[in-house]
Amino acid sequence: MKHNPIGGIAILIICLSSTPDAGAHGGNYCKIPPPAPEGHRPSAPPTSSGPSSPTGPGKSTPSGPQLNTPTTHPAGPGPTSALPGPGPYGAGAYQDLTAWSLWWGFNSKSYLNLKSRIHSTHTISGSDDWILGTGSENRTKGTLKPSQKQVREFVVPALLKVLDEERGNDLITGALIALAKIGDSHSDSGSSDFQKVISPFLMNSNQEISETAAIALGILASDASVPLLTQMMNDEQAARTLLGKTEVPFRTRAFAAYGLGLIGHATNDNGLRKQIAASLVQILGSFTFAQRDLKVAAMISFGLTPLDPVASDNKAKMPDIESLASSSREGQLMYLLGYYTEANSRKHERTRHHGVRAHAPTAMARLLSDRAGGLHATRTRVIEKLLEGVAPHSKYDNEIQRSCVLALGQLVDARGADPIHTLAHDTLRRISATGEHQNQRFALISMAQIAARPAPASLGLSDRVGERSSLRKALVSHLSQAKGDQPAWAGLALGVHARALVAGGQGPLDMDALNALRMAAGNSKNPARAGAYMLGLGLCEDQDSAKMILGKLESFRADETRGHCAIALGLMNYTPAIEPISRILAESEYRPNLLKQAAVALGLLGDREMVGRLLEMLSNAKSLSSQAAVASALGTIGDRYSIYGLINMLHDKSKTQTSRGFAAVALGIVCDKELHPWNSKIGTNINYRSSTRTLTNPESTGILDIL
Repeated sequence: MKHNPIGGIAILIICLSSTPDAGAHGGNYCKIPPPAPEGHRPSAPPTSSGPSSPTGPGKSTPSGPQLNTPTTHPAGPGPTSALPGPGPYGAGAYQDLTAWSLWWGFNSKSYLNLKSRIHSTHTISGSDDWILGTGSENRTKGTLKPSQKQVREFVVPALLKVLDEERGNDLITGALIALAKIGDSHSDSGSSDFQKVISPFLMNSNQEISETAAIALGILASDASVPLLTQMMNDEQAARTLLGKTEVPFRTRAFAAYGLGLIGHATNDNGLRKQIAASLVQILGSFTFAQRDLKVAAMISFGLTPLDPVASDNKAKMPDIESLASSSREGQLMYLLGYYTEANSRKHERTRHHGVRAHAPTAMARLLSDRAGGLHATRTRVIEKLLEGVAPHSKYDNEIQRSCVLALGQLVDARGADPIHTLAHDTLRRISATGEHQNQRFALISMAQIAARPAPASLGLSDRVGERSSLRKALVSHLSQAKGDQPAWAGLALGVHARALVAGGQGPLDMDALNALRMAAGNSKNPARAGAYMLGLGLCEDQDSAKMILGKLESFRADETRGHCAIALGLMNYTPAIEPISRILAESEYRPNLLKQAAVALGLLGDREMVGRLLEMLSNAKSLSSQAAVASALGTIGDRYSIYGLINMLHDKSKTQTSRGFAAVALGIVCDKELHPWNSKIGTNINYRSSTRTLTNPESTGILDIL
């Protein structure tokens, strides 16, 4: 059979569809309504049947609606559908913000790891000329990753032509983000040609284009962009003059702050990271703004900018805490501990809002990642303070407590005979049983992560096997005995645990736990729970469950559940599922959520036969939601064979500007210099319940909403 030159499947999980005004570059992640204005707390709707979870001892001051009623989300007309919510968040049914599918939407990218799969060696047809339709077929062994020749000689000129000739928002924003994802080619001078292309769009009178240019400079991650982004973040006169405005819009300032964090994460220049950290600390210490977006952006970016570590016994004195924060990794952590601590909040009530402090635990966890060698004493101190935040009768706000629970899952391990880590295990078990509603569910994920994490080899400590088993048994107990949606969270958590075990070379999931998950999945008739169980088994790569899941794929009618069944089959590489999932994809042109999930599964399964249909779908799709679904499906896996058709579509002026804009988006995803989406650095393990409009929102105009 002759090989199709326009082959390959690509996808991006998008949880829901959005409102009609979202542009072509929007459409990622699940949408969380932003916090209510200060002083306004919307009342909760009536709860669904079944007992409610006990409330923890923290303050009852959530930043968004406290909802217990799962709802069905109709696909909206845009790339991602807004979460319907009460009061200021929109009209319609209430969204259950404790749903497991929201956590999965923000964290799924690393588990799917699609580009790593698609870039592996396959039998392909040889030259770049043939790939672009100008040569003869010559099957060879090679990678499906786009070549530098394709990217530099065909894709980049096509995107530059768009920026030079077009005026439509969707085309320009799509091309700006795509160029930034591709990145500069290496030059002897070290200068950035793309920075010179992107920067003039900061002055565009259209706010969407201007702020997109700001974040594009961050995605590009050129060190040379730091001075300009700093001026914009600080609303300096130079930035006002550049933009031709009396002040830099707050959204642009927040996007510039996120851009600095992305550069701080990418650069190898520790001096530049210190400069970025110092600028972010100035924002964090300033008086409260009308919008807290800028401070949240600064906090998140601070956690993305790790300075070189300093051993914990280095007691060099700094003149003030702000200087300490930009001196070393240890200094950063000491600053964040002070910023986060409840005892300091009254003294700094005008500068340290709880919605900003809620992102400090995540920032500390990121700074204490594997790159933070030697900071064992500081890690212990951070864990102690996080445990203080979730202790019985804690005075910390619920938003902060949720972040503490998630951060403990990143910092605690299964070492033996360590009182702090043992206390953390006990605390999370307590929270999972009697904590605040959302914390119960986050605790299950953290327990799963901890139970699969051995103690650092450098410490010479043994794992506490009994403790690991105890945490796993607690998850199984929640799977079989808990009420409401908690069993679904437990099922997904077991899958997370199993995937971490395999990734760490520790073997598969314990058979008792696996059999319990199989039983729950096989017996489940509830679509919402079933999806979590199927994904859990998929993460376990349990092919013995494949036929059962295939049956569920056919029997369930809910698109979301069928999509999760398809992804589970893809995760376990069950190739007999290719044919039935291909049928689903072919029938889902007007069902974008199911289309996306089916494309994910086919990408995981290595199917190469449906991209011709996807290109045709993108060309003919009328609604933004369908265009977003197909564009992301053509992009994320990064198959080199989809490039030619996408370039043709980008230049086809008989198509709408929006569909051409989505072609630019797809090209950027295909040719991305990174394996994971750029904003997954921000979204993974984040406390999405503490959100701002520039982080994520129902209109798909936040950082986490950009494809």
